[in-house]
Amino acid sequence: MNFGVWTLLPAIMVIIFAIISKRTTESLLVGAVVSYLIIATVTGQNIVNLMTDSFFCVLTDYDTIWLIIVCGLFGSLVTLLSASKGTYAIARFLGKICKSGKSTLLVSWILGIIIFIDDYMNILTISACTKKLSDKRKVPREALAYVIDSTGAPVCVLIPFSTWAIFFAGVFFEQESIRALGYGSAMETYIHAIPYMFYAIIAVVIVPLFALGLIPKLGAMKKAYERTKNTGKVYSDKSERFNKEIDDDISEIANIMDFIVPITVLIAVQLITDDMFVATVSAIVVCAILYIPRKKIKAGEFCDLWIQGFAETIPALAIIVAALFMRQASNDLNLPMYVIGIVEPLVNEYMYPMIAFIVVAVLGFITGSNWGIPAVCAPIIIPLGALIDANLLMVMAAIVCGGTFCSHACFYSDATVITSNACGIDNMDHVYTQLPYAIIAFGLSCVAFLIAGYVF
Repeated sequence: MNFGVWTLLPAIMVIIFAIISKRTTESLLVGAVVSYLIIATVTGQNIVNLMTDSFFCVLTDYDTIWLIIVCGLFGSLVTLLSASKGTYAIARFLGKICKSGKSTLLVSWILGIIIFIDDYMNILTISACTKKLSDKRKVPREALAYVIDSTGAPVCVLIPFSTWAIFFAGVFFEQESIRALGYGSAMETYIHAIPYMFYAIIAVVIVPLFALGLIPKLGAMKKAYERTKNTGKVYSDKSERFNKEIDDDISEIANIMDFIVPITVLIAVQLITDDMFVATVSAIVVCAILYIPRKKIKAGEFCDLWIQGFAETIPALAIIVAALFMRQASNDLNLPMYVIGIVEPLVNEYMYPMIAFIVVAVLGFITGSNWGIPAVCAPIIIPLGALIDANLLMVMAAIVCGGTFCSHACFYSDATVITSNACGIDNMDHVYTQLPYAIIAFGLSCVAFLIAGYVF
């Protein structure tokens, strides 16, 4: 059913309400309620039944349950690593390399490129490695969060051995016009599209320029640096509740292997099984084997700590569930089809990659769906691109970049929420400091897609 221009109202309200209230979960819930109010008004259905059916559909979905459990268990793992003093030991080790705030951010960027397998693993592992060191070097947590988030999804899409690459390669190879390009397998075809992934490339390149001061501190990021310089506080007052740290006495009790061994197991099991749940559980089990017999952590305390770590992720999980609820509401309003229908008559073969990037990016930003929206849009965007003789490799890259922008920039995407939680800052503090740089990358990418559309 077509709900007309009313389809856009909930998304607009979410953004406006979030900017005014600076609250993420509540903004998403408002958007979902308005969405179902529109549907109920037009169709005559009961709004309560619509909302409850949708919410329980989201809450009982396998992917939702998997995401909640994995994020929660990773919170448990980080808490155990911290309690073992393993994170302090890795910070002390990195401190020998990183003598300044700039070098700390550059090392975080390099680690982000090295840990390319999965964006969740990337974000959570690097934050655990560098958070304490960046505090010591008086780097605002907002800057660290920006660097980590910018080397999450953007790096994953550029290296064809990641969860992102595997997912998108499969999505694209379902299209007959993509198989007809004749590059061989799904992954080989994906690899040919990587040089056109302008947003991911630009987002990753901006990070070292930011770290070295070649790109200035803008807006809220500038204020964060001024706060740290004037007060010594590396996070805002709103973020106090996320930072009830244990003492900094790391002397002889800190052992770097208490960090290295569980994280190595995490990465190895992820590579073998391609399942972050199995990898995280394995790392927690290794923590138990490593810590309890040595009396680093008592058995009862170990159980308390992993439950505590899971519980500390609840604010982030609430945002993720609300975002999924809003995404379902947007789908029920047929938002993707409505926007594509508006844009379709305006395109030609040269502008098409840029338009595809903008459409997927905007829809992803509105819904917080960095994989769902590209998967929904690909069967529409790719055949249309083939019909008008657009460069299909570039169209593929545009779709991937749209999803990457969503993951990187949307204030309620899972990557944004997980990054702010992992870095111990308020989600909106992360959003406002990161967004100017994401917008710069977005603008440059639009220009790059437009030029490449005419050249290639």
